[in-house]
Amino acid sequence: MSVIAHRRALHQIPELDRELPETLRYLQQVLEPLGCVLSSPIPGALCAFFDFGRPAAIAFRSDADALPIQENTGLDFASRHPGNMHACGHDGHMAMLLELAEWLSQQDKLPHNVLLVFQPAEETTGGAKDLCQSGLFSQYYVQCIFGMHLWPDLPAGVIASRKNELMSRSCEVSVEITGRSSHIAKAEEGIDALAAGVEFYRRAVAMEQALPPQIFRLLKFGRMESGTVRNAVSGKTVLLGSLRAFQDEIFFQLRDGLQAIAQAVEEESGCTVAVLTNDGYPAVWNPPALYDQVRACGLDFVALDKPVMIAEDFSWYQRQLPGLFFFLGTGPSPALHADDFRFDESILQKGADFWKALALHFPGFASSRHP
Repeated sequence: MSVIAHRRALHQIPELDRELPETLRYLQQVLEPLGCVLSSPIPGALCAFFDFGRPAAIAFRSDADALPIQENTGLDFASRHPGNMHACGHDGHMAMLLELAEWLSQQDKLPHNVLLVFQPAEETTGGAKDLCQSGLFSQYYVQCIFGMHLWPDLPAGVIASRKNELMSRSCEVSVEITGRSSHIAKAEEGIDALAAGVEFYRRAVAMEQALPPQIFRLLKFGRMESGTVRNAVSGKTVLLGSLRAFQDEIFFQLRDGLQAIAQAVEEESGCTVAVLTNDGYPAVWNPPALYDQVRACGLDFVALDKPVMIAEDFSWYQRQLPGLFFFLGTGPSPALHADDFRFDESILQKGADFWKALALHFPGFASSRHP
């Protein structure tokens, strides 16, 4: 089957998180005749190992889960699962790996073995982290891993990457400020949560802006709610925002700074100030040495000028072994996660051919990790 046929078949059966029975059944039906070793190290995952008799392997990863979105594309092959949609291109990612698998099954010799990883829960709880903890990569002596994502901000068919920072670490920030409401005519009897919220916001923005401009980071608040009526002192303020950075030290510096600001505003205003954050996924950080190795293979991809502020759990793989992540341009298309997301399917062949060329030309490894 063609890469487009695989994409269309998978597009019709979107499933969520780690519950991917139809998706896994389709993948198994394609992969089982290809002479690879199949395994499921964690629920919802499927891995295919192609053994070329080499001491070590390289890996290619595709995410496999979809989003809880009602599709609105009008495609003939639209989702058959109401309320679920492949609105982030994961159907295309899987299709490219299936095309790679079919090609691998026809090869007699490669410089390395190849492991294909179809991963659940990228959109939710980070299935990549669980796969890293499963022992999968040590089992197959995997030396490095590659991943790719469809990207509407690039021309159709263009493949791009960059050294070092590529996709950010991200966490949600929720700030709840509790004061005491009073009639505005007796403002002295209240504790103004709106004023405290404004002061918190001002200091948080100033803290982020004080960092050097060459450090990629973001701290923004998109929503602020306070008070009930115009003639009463606000008794409660809520700010909702996002913190994103690439270096862990910058991320935690800003996150700890929010807590320090909260304590200061609390002491000065008399309000109670609570800041809630999570750790989020680590940043996707492409190691320069691996980037240069791939560049030396003569593959056609462009270098991005700057990273993007979107998160991706491919970063967990990079915490365990060298990993390189790429974008594949869709050209003009609706945004990722939109209910009308669609793209020119011809780009998928470019992505699949890139994977084949990388599998063929990426050098083998001088030493073995076999015991």
